[in-house]
Amino acid sequence: MSRDLPEVPAEVEFALTEDLSFLLARANALSLAAGNAALAAHGLKVRSYSVLMLAAGAQHPSQRGLAEFLRLDPSQVVALVDDLQSRGLIVREPDPSDRRANVVTATDKGRSLLAAASASAREAEELLHADLSPRDRAHLVGLLRTIAFPPA
Repeated sequence: MSRDLPEVPAEVEFALTEDLSFLLARANALSLAAGNAALAAHGLKVRSYSVLMLAAGAQHPSQRGLAEFLRLDPSQVVALVDDLQSRGLIVREPDPSDRRANVVTATDKGRSLLAAASASAREAEELLHADLSPRDRAHLVGLLRTIAFPPA
């Protein structure tokens, strides 16, 4: 533990390092920092990268769908989509099943950037999780998927 912190009783420090929510939050902060650093060379951050990745998929999500999946406020998604669209990486198109809504689709330029950014993101992830065996990593992914997407 860093000794730059104010004096914390050992039992409190131990309790915190055993607290699942704290550990998840700290791991998330470390992961976001590593991801943002790796994606900066591509002009992306983890959130914009996530929107671009979903827009490049076969489902062509709506902005509301993006907000729900990413657990972001819709206004945050609008800003992310506006930025990616202004850079020519995605387009908004009318939803064929609901003319009142738009779907978000990656452009060829967006798919090309996504390929390069994905390689950088994978490298950062591998470095961050280098202390985990492939088996432990797969187990952790399964556990986190269960938390992030609980069975109905």
